[in-house]
Amino acid sequence: MRQASLIRKTNETEIELDLDIDGEGNSEVETGMGFFDHMLSLFAKHSGCDLNVSCRGDLYVDTHHSVEDIGIVLGKAMKDALGDKNGIRRYGAALIPMDETLAEAAVDLSGRSYLVFNAAFTAEKAGEFPLEMMEEFFRALAHNAEMTLHINLRYGKNNHHMAEGIFKAFAHAFQEAAAFDGNGVLSTKGVL
Repeated sequence: MRQASLIRKTNETEIELDLDIDGEGNSEVETGMGFFDHMLSLFAKHSGCDLNVSCRGDLYVDTHHSVEDIGIVLGKAMKDALGDKNGIRRYGAALIPMDETLAEAAVDLSGRSYLVFNAAFTAEKAGEFPLEMMEEFFRALAHNAEMTLHINLRYGKNNHHMAEGIFKAFAHAFQEAAAFDGNGVLSTKGVL
């Protein structure tokens, strides 16, 4: 069972998260940020993971602490749920169209954290969500999951579509990388 449940409490946020990598794409997400709830629910549906997230954060300050901390907790949950990574494909990539937008993501569940994030949004916010927080979320996630993650927004005009395309591309790339192929650990080192 590739599952993880984590709780993180700080002076800024209180997060409870349950992840089942081999789920059915179900989610219950309540972060206090409607647009971000939508993005996390998209991730669950398109990755096939079951994801429950509850976050109470200091949104009276801004969204930064909550978004970054959710990235931290989700990344740690992914790492825990993947275990020794024996038998997974390791690599995954997806190119996702969202109307006028084209987004791509490539994942390596390598045990090494690195993020490349190329996305030029044309607005500051989608709904009430600051789009600059997208990069902060994925940086925290990649670092704590110990994955290499490349995200490239090739083009787009509608900022909602651009953000949604990125989350869908990441979801499909992660699903592919985490899938079993039964061929042991895909590394000449013998471990990931």
